Amino acid sequence: MSYLTGEFECKLDPKSRMMIPSGLKKKLPEVETEGLVINRGFGAKKHLVIFTKSQWDKKLDELSKLNEYEEDNIKVIRYFTRGATELSPDAAGRVLLPKFLLEYAGIKNDIILTCLINKIEVWDSSTYNEMMDEEPDNFGPLMQKVLGNNKAGGKDE
Repeated sequence: MSYLTGEFECKLDPKSRMMIPSGLKKKLPEVETEGLVINRGFGAKKHLVIFTKSQWDKKLDELSKLNEYEEDNIKVIRYFTRGATELSPDAAGRVLLPKFLLEYAGIKNDIILTCLINKIEVWDSSTYNEMMDEEPDNFGPLMQKVLGNNKAGGKDE
């Protein structure tokens, strides 16, 4: 599997369409035939998430294994799929972003797309920049906390 990397600045046109940046488009050859799926993102700051259709289907496969009679499972499925919308590029390579999702994420005109391994986050430019301004000078301790130390004895070799 090829992972998605990169950060791209975009603008919405007056009809809420976004041109898929050429550098990103090259990493997503299946978009022309399969399309994409956009939905609400998770986390403290509101944003949107774009999945390739195949990645979205993998997420739905995971959710389909949940017991649909458990209330928490139903909530997870409902919250995760709420607002999911398929996107298909037009002849010019633009996708129409749903207004209700743009309103949810507070996205107005300037957008930052940031690739996170197998999905693309869609941020209002100012919200994204504010969040990234909070990045610590040294995020090594956070990496250690999240990833843990997998080396014997806790020392780098």
